[in-house]
Amino acid sequence: MRLIVAFFAILAAGVVAQGQQASNTNADHHCDMAQRGDQAMGFSAAKTTHHFHLLPNGGAIEVEANDPKDTASRDQIRMHLSHIASMFAEGDFNAPMFIHDTTPPGVPTMIKLHSEIRYQFEETATGGRVEILTQSGQALDAVHAFLLFQIIEHQTGDSAAITATLTRLNDPGRITGERALRWAGLAMPRGGRGTTGMSR
Repeated sequence: MRLIVAFFAILAAGVVAQGQQASNTNADHHCDMAQRGDQAMGFSAAKTTHHFHLLPNGGAIEVEANDPKDTASRDQIRMHLSHIASMFAEGDFNAPMFIHDTTPPGVPTMIKLHSEIRYQFEETATGGRVEILTQSGQALDAVHAFLLFQIIEHQTGDSAAITATLTRLNDPGRITGERALRWAGLAMPRGGRGTTGMSR
């Protein structure tokens, strides 16, 4: 009996040790990713918050300054996201590949079908947003895979569910009216500042 108890005690200790090792590895990975992100994006991950949303006809990448008075981070976010929208539209995903030190899921297809995807940057009250829109089923699956990967990697806690609309009650740039229909996939954008990618 004592041998059995001793065996399970050793086994349990091994499981705990493995769990701690995995936790340390994950923490190191996230720290390294944050450092590469600061370098690539031009603003501090500690001063900003990422959000990723899956929508019926695409999704969205949002970054906001944690402090509404932090105009330096806000401006850097806007500059970065406007560049990202242009780069993604051209099939250039070097930035996320560098930040995550791997090719994120969905990227090969998003590169191949870049002409079928529209990326539109717009400013929000404390940062910016890139809307990702497509009418291609294959591209949509790739976009969703890419965004799910981002949610996990950045540990944002965002929902993995596909939502019909995106609402930010305190955000003057929140989606309403015709734009809500666009998010729901009932209408495509008619153009505007920051629009790149998919032909009409």
